[in-house]
Amino acid sequence: MYANGGLIQLLAKKIYQWSRTGSDQRCTLSLFAAMGNSCSNNLGIPPAKGPNAVGCSDFMMDHTVEGTFFRLYYPCVVSDNAEKPDWIPCKGYFYGLADFMKINRGLSEKIFNYLFGSFKIPAALNGSYKQNGKYPVVIFSHGLGAFRDESASATYFYHQKPQEPKKDEASPPKPNPEAPENLVEEWMYYRSLKPGESEFPLRNKQVKQRADECIKALDTLIQINSGKNMENVLQTEFDWTTLENSMDLCRIAVMGHSFGGATVVEALCKDVNFKCGIALDAWMFPLDEEIYVRVKQPIFFINSEKFQWAGNISRMRKLDSSSTSMQRKMITIKGTVHQSFPDFTFLTGNWIGKILKLKGEIDPQVGIDLCNRASLAFLQRHLGLNKDFNQWDHLIEGKDHNLIPGTNVTEIS
Repeated sequence: MYANGGLIQLLAKKIYQWSRTGSDQRCTLSLFAAMGNSCSNNLGIPPAKGPNAVGCSDFMMDHTVEGTFFRLYYPCVVSDNAEKPDWIPCKGYFYGLADFMKINRGLSEKIFNYLFGSFKIPAALNGSYKQNGKYPVVIFSHGLGAFRDESASATYFYHQKPQEPKKDEASPPKPNPEAPENLVEEWMYYRSLKPGESEFPLRNKQVKQRADECIKALDTLIQINSGKNMENVLQTEFDWTTLENSMDLCRIAVMGHSFGGATVVEALCKDVNFKCGIALDAWMFPLDEEIYVRVKQPIFFINSEKFQWAGNISRMRKLDSSSTSMQRKMITIKGTVHQSFPDFTFLTGNWIGKILKLKGEIDPQVGIDLCNRASLAFLQRHLGLNKDFNQWDHLIEGKDHNLIPGTNVTEIS
């Protein structure tokens, strides 16, 4: 999220400046909402279109900064009264977005909470797992502005609760209610560049770390699948033992957006358990030059029309020379922007969404359907799925009036 957040940052700063003049902040927020969310009843993350209800649960193994922390989405038993998780569950994540965009935390929390605080994720929180054979596994890696790892805008871990302070000392932070009583929550926020610091060494280090985190998450799932008793620090209500022997470990893929798209390439290089990868509007800058010839698995680049440039596309093309061209595919979805892939495109009104580059010219649902169907066809082809996703094989080749085979960018010869 927010890989190109300049306009968002500018507008949020303007709102902050207005609020400093003594104007009523509530009027400012109402004006901001009216600019884009006047039809808020029609906004929200669309539900999944697959054959199963979707459940989700959070898992943290090892409470320290070196631990593993992820959210698992899985087929679940249908429940009419299932709880849906908040899209952004607490203000710590709002603070992370504020730091990422370099704006005031206090006001940005009010803005983000007013605009996005009521949105839910269309999945059953800790819903019961639906037993129906073995399912393939996809590890998804988000962009720099999203959450829950060290190369993100915000995440948290736990440290040991300090001893009780003396009467004249401040009280320790309040523990997360889901955490063991002896642990205290500690937040980590976006790592911005220091004055005079070169960006490549930082982002290169982060993409390597992110790939390692994807691999650790996969390793954790492999152990859960084997029936090993894995302690979840978060102590959620979901019964993780029901996942024993539920995953098809011969059919594993990695997928990601923006910085997460670069993570796809890095993870494929590091772990052959990933049989293929899908990169959504990948930002290739963080990757070492040497990595391109080392990636042997199939990769599918699905790009937006407005984000890519010649230098970035040329890095994607370097992967073509490292393997057979049949394994490397690229398409561009017409009328899309960089934020057409994550959730934000569904959560803002049409006008403000376009001003802030959260929406493109294409209907968001049409764009995401093309992306999903092309992805499913690619996964079936390279994971050997016994489904009917091959009905969308033509999308892999860019054969649709809303698609461009390859890229719309003039490439460097």
